Order: sequence, then structure tokens, then C-alpha cells
Amino acid sequence: MSQPVDSKGEGLTPEVEAPQVVQGADLDEKAGLKDYKADAMEAEHAEHNMTVLQAVRAYPMATFWAFVMSFCIIMESYDVFLMGSFVALPYFKQEYGIPHGDEHVIETKWQSALQVSGQLGALIGVFVAGPLTSRIGYRWATITGLMLLNAFIFSFYFAKSLPVMFVAQLLEGVPWGIFIANAPAYCSEIVPIQLRAPCTQMLQMFWAIGSIIVGAVTYVYSHVHDPTAYRIPIALQWMFPTPLAILMFCAPESPWWLVRKGRLEDAAHAVERLGRRSQLNSGETVAMMRRVVELEKETKDPTFAELFKGTDRYRTLIVCGVYAAQNLTGNLIANQAVYFFQQAGMSDTTAFALGLITSALQMIFVMLSWILTTYFGRRDIYVWGSAVNTILLVALGVAGSFPRSTSVNLAVASLGLIVSVLFTLGPAPASWVIIGETSAIRLRPLTTGMGRASYYIVEIPCIFLASYMLNPTGGNLAGKCGYVWGATGLVCLVCAWIWLPEMKGRSYREIDILFKRRVQARKWKKTIIDPEDDE
Repeated sequence: MSQPVDSKGEGLTPEVEAPQVVQGADLDEKAGLKDYKADAMEAEHAEHNMTVLQAVRAYPMATFWAFVMSFCIIMESYDVFLMGSFVALPYFKQEYGIPHGDEHVIETKWQSALQVSGQLGALIGVFVAGPLTSRIGYRWATITGLMLLNAFIFSFYFAKSLPVMFVAQLLEGVPWGIFIANAPAYCSEIVPIQLRAPCTQMLQMFWAIGSIIVGAVTYVYSHVHDPTAYRIPIALQWMFPTPLAILMFCAPESPWWLVRKGRLEDAAHAVERLGRRSQLNSGETVAMMRRVVELEKETKDPTFAELFKGTDRYRTLIVCGVYAAQNLTGNLIANQAVYFFQQAGMSDTTAFALGLITSALQMIFVMLSWILTTYFGRRDIYVWGSAVNTILLVALGVAGSFPRSTSVNLAVASLGLIVSVLFTLGPAPASWVIIGETSAIRLRPLTTGMGRASYYIVEIPCIFLASYMLNPTGGNLAGKCGYVWGATGLVCLVCAWIWLPEMKGRSYREIDILFKRRVQARKWKKTIIDPEDDE
């Protein structure tokens, strides 16, 4: 027989005085816990039974604030695609390039350095974001990043040499790291289960919108032969930070973050700001959050070291792997779309037009992916999308292996466009949902930061590789780069098939339990979790 326990979980001996008092306190506490758990179960049950439209009606402002936070991603997307377009911009090449035949080209080392500089800064930013957000919250961390970005744009705008541009991009990258680490976590925390997929996938949509803006601006200025050809696109970055900072100041803090800090009344108020008071019970919703936070509770503050202990190691590796795979499955073709089309034999005008078309199609396909991921899950869309992507990359390599001709150039350009667009229908948007759902609530700011760090760690050498493969002074592979990305894409596909679980329709409590029980990834879909379980 087990020994009796008191309210602190300590063993009682027969000699304990006033057993009735202890027993009474114990019963009161158990009654309180029972009521609190009942509220939590009721809120979770309500979220499970919501349809997508009911969730939108119940949480209209949650969708809006997820939209605002996702908008911050435009700034990183804008600048990443901007640097990719600058190396193809005629006047920029003339001013900062070296002669190569009848034209000027940016040297391979500087082409790679300019594209990698912002990512180096972002790598610093994601490690800053975790501790900063854990301490001051998503809102103030994001506002801090937006104000820093306002200042750092000046250094880029007034730069007159490639080394200064490199440093300017490095500085701009720091706030990007804060945005990209916080956005998927914040979006997944402020919406109910049914809206986690579309709201986190907005990040990919805004990434596409950033590339559309760049494509339109650089297309207009591709015929300009003075410094405004690249200075005006740089200056346009000032459109975003200040309005977004004002909106984020007005936004509610994540109620999950507030519950982690013990601010239950503030959390209830945040829930009421996110949804319609007539359609939700903020007390029950906060109880559901408390239940998960208690399940993960630790007495010490979260640290990066915890990300690689116990089951959290598996969760961290999933986030890191999904982030890293974005660079290993041909995504860099999309990031350098204009330059890729030029090396595929298209004229400057056609290359810029195709780059703009690619970005526009990406945005449309991201919106289509909302339906797929919401109704068909994450794992299937990610795995099968990766499989199709790998096949197309190999086909791109085959097309690029034929002797250059008009028909071969068109085939290579078409396959490059298809790869870039279909990537945003399956693997890319699904990855944002996976990133937002996988990490433990307590470690979420640190996990998303670490995951994005793995993205940059893999992206930096990949940028050098991609630039070398496409540059005529380097490998000059053009479409044959598909063989390289097809091989790395196949590795990512196999890893996803083995280790990526299906989290569609799961509450954060259920996700915690499934990880702690070490259920195999392919069995998640069929595993049933009892509403009473707290293990």
C-alpha cells in the first residue's frame, strides 16, 4: 500500500498531529484542482469542436494580430530578395562589378558575401530573441527590433562600397532575427487549434509579398542608369518599421507568455482582446493554458541547454531540421530567381519579369496551402510536397545537362519557376506550422530561435555554394544545380518520413503528452489521448 501524502506531496506518519486539519486542507486543494482542471478540459473540448469558420468568428482579432506580426517578415524577405536582385541589376553590376566579356558581373565572393551578411546578423538576432522575449515578451521584443531596424537602414542607404554594404546588412540582420524567431511562436499562441495552420502560414505569404515588392521595384529600375536604380529600393525599407511598431504597441501580449509569468488576470484580458467575449470564456481558456504550463513547470528559468535534454531534444531537432531543410530543397533558387533566369539564358527584361511572376504565383500558392494544411494535416503535405520537389529538382538537372539552345533555356527557366512556386504550396508553408506547434510552451521562444539559427547556419554555406554554381566566373552550372539540390532534398525527405509527426488537431497538452510518451512519428495520427491525462 502506498504511504499517505500531504498537500506538499510529503509522506505522513501515524504520529502526525491534527490529522483532520491536514486532511481538510488536502481535500480543499484537491477540490480546487478538480475545478481548475474541469475548466481547462471544457476550454480544450470547445477548441477541438470548433470549425475553421467558427474559430474565425470567435477569435477575429487574433487573426488580425497574427497578420500584423507576420507582416514583420516582409522586411527580411524584402532585403534577401533585394540583394539577390542587385547582383542582376545592370547599373549595380556596372558600378560594383568587374568586366566579364561584354558586361560586368559582381565577383563571386562579393555576390555571396552580400547575400550572407544579413543572415549572419540574423543569426545573432535569433540568439538574442529567445532570452529577450522570455524576459520582456513578444510585443516589446518586436518593437525593439523595429526601432533598431529604422536606424540600421541609414547605414545601408548611404553606403558607397561593397564592404560598407556588407556591414550595413549585418546590422539589419539582427532585428530580422528577432522577427523571424518571434513571429511563428506568437502567431501559434494567440489563435485556437483550428487557426494555427493558416495564421502561421501567413509568414510564407508575407515572405512572398516581400519578394513581389522587390520584383516590382527592381523591374521598374532595371532600366535606370544612375544610383537611384538601387538607392530608392533601399529607401523603401523605411515604409515598414514605424507603422508596424505602432501596431505592435497596441497589440495584446501572448496570453501563454502571461500565464508563464503568473499574470493570470492579464492573460484573461488578452484572451478577451483576441476573441469575442460573447463566444468564449476567458477564465476557462486561461485554465487550459495553466494546465499545460503546470505540465511543463520548472522552478528555474528556461535555458538553451534544456533544448537538448530529454524529449525536448527531439522537439528541438524537428524544428531545426525543418528550418534547415528550407535551404536544402531548392529554396535558394527562388531567392536568386532573377539571377537564375539570367544564367538560364533569359534576357535581363525577361529575367526580371519572370522573377516577378514567380513571386506573384508563390503568394497565390501559399493561400492555396492554407486549405491543404488545415484539412489534410502537416506531415502528409510536407512529405509528399518534398517528394515532388525532389523529382522536379532532378528533372531540372537533366534539362540543364543538354547543350544550350533556346528550347533548353526555356525548359530550364520553366522548371526553375515550377520548383520555386510548388515549394510554396507544400513544404514551405507546412514548415511554419510545424515550427509553431512542435516546441514546448515554456521553451518556445528559445526553440524557435535555435531553429532559425540552424536555418542560417545551413543557409550561409549554401549561399556560397548556390552563388558559385550559378556565377559564370564560378561553376556556371545553371540548371545542373538541380542535381545538387535534388540530392540534399532527398536526404531531407527521408528524415521527414521517419521523424516528423502529425500534429493537426492536437492541443498543446496532447502534443506534450505524445512527445513524453515517445510515440513514433508515424503513429501519432492514430494515438488517442484521454482528456483526463496530465502525464
